[in-house]
Amino acid sequence: MCGICGIYAYNEIGRFSMINLLAATNALAHRGPDAGRLFDHHRCGLGHRRLAVIDLTAEANQPMSDVTERYTIVFNGEIYNFRQLRNILEREGIPFRTQSDTEVLLYWLIKNGTQGLSYLHGFFAFALYDAWEESLLLARDRMGIKPLLWYEDEDKFLFASELNALLAFGIPRQVDKASIIEYFQLHYIPAPYTALKNVYKLPPGHYIRLQKRQREVIRWYAPPKPLQQNAYKGSYQEACHRVVTLLEQSVAERMVADVPLGTFLSGGIDSSIITGLAKQLKNHLQTFSIGYQEEPFFDETNYAEIVARHFGTYHYTFKLKNEDLFEAVEKILPLMGEPFADSSAIPYYILSQRTRQHVTVALSGDGADELFGGYQKYRAEWWIRNGNWRVKLVKFLTPLLEKLPKSRNSAWQNRFRRMQRLAQAALLTPPERYWFLSCFMPEKVAMQLLQIKHHEEVVKEFFQRKARWQELIGNNGLNQVLFADVHLVLPNDMLHKADSMSMAHGLEVRVPFMDHRLVEFALCLPEEYKINRQLNKRILQEAFRNLLPKQLFNRPKKGFEVPLLKAFRTIWRTWIEKDLLGEEFIQQQGVFNPSYVSQLKEQLLKGRPVEQNHLWALVVFQHWWKRLKITWED
Repeated sequence: MCGICGIYAYNEIGRFSMINLLAATNALAHRGPDAGRLFDHHRCGLGHRRLAVIDLTAEANQPMSDVTERYTIVFNGEIYNFRQLRNILEREGIPFRTQSDTEVLLYWLIKNGTQGLSYLHGFFAFALYDAWEESLLLARDRMGIKPLLWYEDEDKFLFASELNALLAFGIPRQVDKASIIEYFQLHYIPAPYTALKNVYKLPPGHYIRLQKRQREVIRWYAPPKPLQQNAYKGSYQEACHRVVTLLEQSVAERMVADVPLGTFLSGGIDSSIITGLAKQLKNHLQTFSIGYQEEPFFDETNYAEIVARHFGTYHYTFKLKNEDLFEAVEKILPLMGEPFADSSAIPYYILSQRTRQHVTVALSGDGADELFGGYQKYRAEWWIRNGNWRVKLVKFLTPLLEKLPKSRNSAWQNRFRRMQRLAQAALLTPPERYWFLSCFMPEKVAMQLLQIKHHEEVVKEFFQRKARWQELIGNNGLNQVLFADVHLVLPNDMLHKADSMSMAHGLEVRVPFMDHRLVEFALCLPEEYKINRQLNKRILQEAFRNLLPKQLFNRPKKGFEVPLLKAFRTIWRTWIEKDLLGEEFIQQQGVFNPSYVSQLKEQLLKGRPVEQNHLWALVVFQHWWKRLKITWED
């Protein structure tokens, strides 16, 4: 697990930017605290920061070249089946100097090229340079677990694990307005776009081949669409058995490490399954959970402790005070190369920080909700599609619901919020409903917030992007919604959060539910295996019922919420009122509707109901804008 960056120069002007390679590499030091090196060969420069996990010797450092020095690689990730691939290569006479998966990947690509990608088990982003042909190959793993961003102008091509490393090359900082509309709706920006013009994320399962000025972006992997012809034909009991087998296999592969390893344990079904399977393979397993000392509504550590006792793990519970969360914000915001407003990144950051004091690798349960239908929005979709009585009731109660207080910060107000969203969603077509339920900020509100009424081309571009995501919603029921989330929510929100917040502390987080064989099997299962009248994630709950303590089943799912309103109204009040959302700054900035911002501040400061997530998205954006000195107008 590491950080990578590099430059491919088209001319001498581009090559002059090589002087920034060290600064770009150093911008990734948190991702790889164990070693850092550079490679320079006329047209191409590569930078690497290493987190040593497999083969801790210096010989396994990168950039790494083959014996002929024709090929050089920088690699971020882990190849779990590297020993099997190494055996194949050794039988063909290839000698190895190290015990690392990097060297195996290097020779595997030399031998097989891009056709070899389909044999890799794991998560990765890498760049392979061929000095003889002066060509560059970059690739990203199937599910988008590891990030890879790139920038191109007439003089050069740049790439990096994080946008801050690209900024170290001095690239232009001009905002992409259509991406900002997406950000305020979704609270993240989906690939291939970023917050900046001419900077792109390589989508999951894609590679770039670059030679001279010829660049091609090719998709090498696509998850199977949920179609009738590839639907699972076995029985439900056989499917349960298959899920168990695939997940056992996935966890076993992800236990390989030459450093201490543990698991995140929230006390939910997903992380508890991963912990139970890991404990079968490791006697002295360490587990880690996080909770809120001052916010009992958000705290679920008692369930994690039940699971830890059940499996007999060495368990650490980190109880946070509000001030711990607020202090973490000051450290998280400078890490963001672009705005990212999933507030659950804050506890994820702290959990990673404290876990790193004990282990270097942690397994997590991320991804199970999107594969097997764990979120409340999937339950809402099921109710709407099946004519549930709850839908009829909330439609009838809509006039009352509009007047009731709605917030994520209390049980009843959160219930009112969900009921109103259900009533609104029920009136929409499936594609419209998918976008609505994916968004934190309604489209109408986002358009009121931003000053884009006279930017017709920007609005047109936004609707074109939105339409491409809605096109993923076909006529194959709830499975189509899960399929869309595998493309939209998973890589751009959940997996991005896990990577960025854990790697901020040099912690490698592995995600067994993202094994491509399990993903492919889950997408082909009938939707009733995942959600029925009684259960979300039905097949996971029933397949692992005998493994887990009974207290976990049918418990309410709260999510990873963060109580930020207190900080907005107390210790951050002046910062927000006078600085980030100050009237003079908003006027000069020219991005937001001043009257909307004034109304939002008034609601906040007078203690009226306010949508915490909208305000957090504004705070994140404004801090990013000021820190990077972004320009709005062309």
